[in-house]
Amino acid sequence: MLHPRKYALQTPEKLACILELDGERVNYRQLEERANRCAHLFRDLGLGTGDHIAIFMENHPRFLEVAWAAQRAGLYYTTISVHLTASEVEYIVNDCDAKLFLTSQVKADLAADLRNRMPNVHTRLMASGTIPGFDSYEERAAKYPTRPIADELEGQSMLYSSGTKGRPKGVVPPILGSPIGTVHPAVAYAVDFYRMNTETVYLSPAPLYHAAPLNTCMLTHRVGGTVIVMEHFDPLGALSLIQKYQVTHSQWVPTMFIRMLKLPQEDKTRFDLSSHKVAIHAAAPCPIPVKEQMIRWWGPILFEFYGATEANGITAITSGEWLRHKGSVGRSLVGQARIMDETGENELPPGEIGSVYFANGPTFEYHKDSKKTRESRNSKGWSAVGDIGFLDKEGYLYLTDRKADMIISGGVNIYPQETENILILHPKVTDVAVFGIPNEEYGEEVKAVVQPDNMAEAGPEFEQELIAFCQKHLAKIKCPRSIDFEKEIPRYPTGKLFKRLLKDRYWSAYKTVSSSVLKKSQPT
Repeated sequence: MLHPRKYALQTPEKLACILELDGERVNYRQLEERANRCAHLFRDLGLGTGDHIAIFMENHPRFLEVAWAAQRAGLYYTTISVHLTASEVEYIVNDCDAKLFLTSQVKADLAADLRNRMPNVHTRLMASGTIPGFDSYEERAAKYPTRPIADELEGQSMLYSSGTKGRPKGVVPPILGSPIGTVHPAVAYAVDFYRMNTETVYLSPAPLYHAAPLNTCMLTHRVGGTVIVMEHFDPLGALSLIQKYQVTHSQWVPTMFIRMLKLPQEDKTRFDLSSHKVAIHAAAPCPIPVKEQMIRWWGPILFEFYGATEANGITAITSGEWLRHKGSVGRSLVGQARIMDETGENELPPGEIGSVYFANGPTFEYHKDSKKTRESRNSKGWSAVGDIGFLDKEGYLYLTDRKADMIISGGVNIYPQETENILILHPKVTDVAVFGIPNEEYGEEVKAVVQPDNMAEAGPEFEQELIAFCQKHLAKIKCPRSIDFEKEIPRYPTGKLFKRLLKDRYWSAYKTVSSSVLKKSQPT
């Protein structure tokens, strides 16, 4: 049985979760009792199998107990980024049909703004304090018994894609209402692939509202391990926690690797990392030199996986495999990766770039959007989420970019990820985003926005230095024709570039100029 109740009965005093900044420690008995109380609260509020709730809070001590309560009450629970605006949160809460909205005192100002903008929500709860219109989560839950509810069934997270092409899409998973302990196929694979068990101590430096950290924290509880939750990532803090708690497993995104690699050598070597056996990474492309350096530093303990919020397929790769197939995100674990042409109907041979589809993978639907669901499938029923890549002869998948981000300049396809992977290696660059902007002759041209280590160096000379650096490694057409500088590149806390925010700024300016020129050219 893959469920924390097993360990609440067998090892009740064992720590299930440590909230590092808050200092709270929760054992398996407490996790079980609190999740049960919350599940009773859900039932008393009229929430039954298949109903929806929304969780909008930071890495809070109550986060995982509420997720586990929804998981055992057969509910869909939608976790929402705390960095969204009120209108963005409003859209997700209303789109997912949430009947209950849970937040924390930290988000009180935004919660107050949302109070009357969630017509389907009949219960508003707040943890660690209250404001008018919200009840205390702790006080409401404390009234209920610690025994399980009578009609337990597995629920599921229903998460939203990051919305890189507009409004985010809610992804409805296939499993709901199964007996507790029933898991998605990917969960069973992950337990074996990452060698997780009761001895696992998992460090989570990322936001719990994101799919990978949330799912891996709950997976750790399913096998009886201990979760260490950081409120915010910082390089030295993460390394110190590995030593302090003898962490065995962890999960990262490439920007975290880059920040740790830029630490002074004395900081990188002063921590005992010998307990660390599995360092999982995903969510964004990792430049080859960055991963090479991490393997040299930490050893061959890096495990990479590729998958989307849709969970229609998963690939994975060990460090040993990666060193023989550098740049790959692995071979299929769930579903079978296929590369298809532009029509989505014809399979391409090894080495040819096309759209990444998964055959025979788990099914999914986009919430309230049958059109998008249909568009994600081909005639064989294979599904795609917009990524581009190729397979080698051994079946290892290599991603080149997102289809939506591809630049077409003079009829040539350019994948900005390749350019980003070069520029980030410059010793004076902290972060970079590359995308296409309008060009009257070629349609689009390559543009880069760079976050320098020292903003005082930003200017024409540094711009030319970076362009020349790029041209040493890539064909000139793939290199930026111009570079702008920003104090901070917008990224989701999950590590994924918020490229649309930058790209829209340039395209909007172009449309404004074009419209102005057009009006001037029209006869009066």
